[in-house]
Amino acid sequence: MENELAKKILEIINNSNEPLETKEIEEKLKGYSRTKILYRLQNLRGEGLIKGKSVGPGKGVWIWWKKEAFC
Repeated sequence: MENELAKKILEIINNSNEPLETKEIEEKLKGYSRTKILYRLQNLRGEGLIKGKSVGPGKGVWIWWKKEAFC
Protein backbone atom coordinates (compact mmCIF):
# COMPACT_ATOMS: atom_id res chain seq x y z
CA MET A 1 0.00 0.00 0.00
CA GLU A 2 2.88 2.36 0.74
CA ASN A 3 4.25 1.88 -2.76
CA GLU A 4 0.79 2.62 -4.19
CA LEU A 5 0.67 5.82 -2.14
CA ALA A 6 4.11 6.84 -3.39
CA LYS A 7 3.03 6.35 -7.01
CA LYS A 8 -0.09 8.46 -6.48
CA ILE A 9 1.89 11.24 -4.79
CA LEU A 10 4.48 11.29 -7.58
CA GLU A 11 1.73 11.43 -10.18
CA ILE A 12 0.03 14.38 -8.45
CA ILE A 13 3.26 16.33 -8.03
CA ASN A 14 4.62 15.59 -11.51
CA ASN A 15 1.33 16.60 -13.15
CA SER A 16 1.24 19.92 -11.32
CA ASN A 17 2.60 23.10 -12.91
CA GLU A 18 3.20 24.73 -9.52
CA PRO A 19 4.35 23.74 -6.03
CA LEU A 20 1.66 22.15 -3.86
CA GLU A 21 1.05 22.40 -0.14
CA THR A 22 0.68 19.18 1.83
CA LYS A 23 -3.00 20.03 2.36
CA GLU A 24 -3.58 20.23 -1.41
CA ILE A 25 -2.03 16.80 -1.87
CA GLU A 26 -4.13 15.41 0.99
CA GLU A 27 -7.32 16.65 -0.67
CA LYS A 28 -6.49 14.63 -3.79
CA LEU A 29 -5.69 11.46 -1.81
CA LYS A 30 -8.83 10.25 -0.10
CA GLY A 31 -8.50 7.28 2.25
CA TYR A 32 -4.98 8.03 3.51
CA SER A 33 -4.12 9.68 6.80
CA ARG A 34 -2.19 12.96 6.93
CA THR A 35 0.56 11.19 8.86
CA LYS A 36 1.08 8.54 6.16
CA ILE A 37 1.03 11.13 3.39
CA LEU A 38 3.54 13.38 5.14
CA TYR A 39 5.76 10.40 6.00
CA ARG A 40 5.80 9.25 2.38
CA LEU A 41 6.41 12.79 1.10
CA GLN A 42 9.43 13.05 3.38
CA ASN A 43 10.72 9.66 2.17
CA LEU A 44 10.30 10.68 -1.48
CA ARG A 45 12.19 13.89 -0.76
CA GLY A 46 14.95 11.92 0.97
CA GLU A 47 15.20 9.62 -2.06
CA GLY A 48 15.60 12.68 -4.31
CA LEU A 49 12.42 12.02 -6.30
CA ILE A 50 10.73 15.30 -5.30
CA LYS A 51 11.74 18.55 -3.63
CA GLY A 52 10.13 20.03 -0.55
CA LYS A 53 10.53 22.92 1.83
CA SER A 54 9.06 23.89 5.16
CA VAL A 55 7.41 27.28 5.06
CA GLY A 56 6.71 29.07 8.31
CA PRO A 57 7.64 28.48 11.92
CA GLY A 58 7.83 25.12 13.70
CA LYS A 59 5.93 22.29 12.07
CA GLY A 60 4.32 24.76 9.70
CA VAL A 61 3.28 24.22 6.13
CA TRP A 62 5.37 22.25 3.65
CA ILE A 63 5.39 22.84 -0.09
CA TRP A 64 6.35 20.15 -2.60
CA TRP A 65 7.39 20.25 -6.25
CA LYS A 66 8.92 18.02 -8.91
CA LYS A 67 12.70 17.87 -8.78
CA GLU A 68 13.28 19.43 -12.21
CA ALA A 69 10.75 22.25 -11.78
CA PHE A 70 13.22 25.11 -11.37
CA CYS A 71 16.24 23.91 -13.38
